[in-house]
Amino acid sequence: METFEAISARRSVRKFDPGHVMTEAEITRLMEAVILSPTSYNIQNWRFVLVTDSEVKQQLRAHGYDQAQFTDSSLVVIVCGDRNAYNQNPERYWAEASPQVREVIVPMILGSYGSNETLRRDENLRSGSLAAQTLMLAAKAMGYDSCPMIGFDFKGFAKIVNLPPEHDIIMAVTVGLALAPARPRGGQLPLTDVVFRNSF
Repeated sequence: METFEAISARRSVRKFDPGHVMTEAEITRLMEAVILSPTSYNIQNWRFVLVTDSEVKQQLRAHGYDQAQFTDSSLVVIVCGDRNAYNQNPERYWAEASPQVREVIVPMILGSYGSNETLRRDENLRSGSLAAQTLMLAAKAMGYDSCPMIGFDFKGFAKIVNLPPEHDIIMAVTVGLALAPARPRGGQLPLTDVVFRNSF
């Protein structure tokens, strides 16, 4: 599917075919696209919990206001971020760069994030959101639909997936075959309301 077509066709679908199972090859292909999403300094601080087990999905639904997407979708991706990613052998993020580049960038990573907890949290939100958008567009290009979700008990989800310390849940994205199309778009604001040239 062409990029602009995928952007236009991507909608938040709420009714999925509960009988459909994505293959492991499809899931791998999807996630290989997702991890091409940009991150600051290439720290790749996103983490993804892929939920396909029906019992775990039922637990998510119980903490997700009984929304059917959690059980009926083929895949639930819980997009998370690791606030300590910057300090986990950061040389590996630039393993394919020259030694000269690594010598410059790795200290910059540690200097930027080492004493700034707010920035680490903000970076999780930014990186996780970028990854979620990549996920939804890649899913659409593969013939699947999706729905980004924040309507759930974050603490409950954290307990279900054993969220490690220093990690944040950003959102969940459900992926599967649509049983019914999304509702018509509510309407987009004109560019003149949201786009400004050089300054407000």
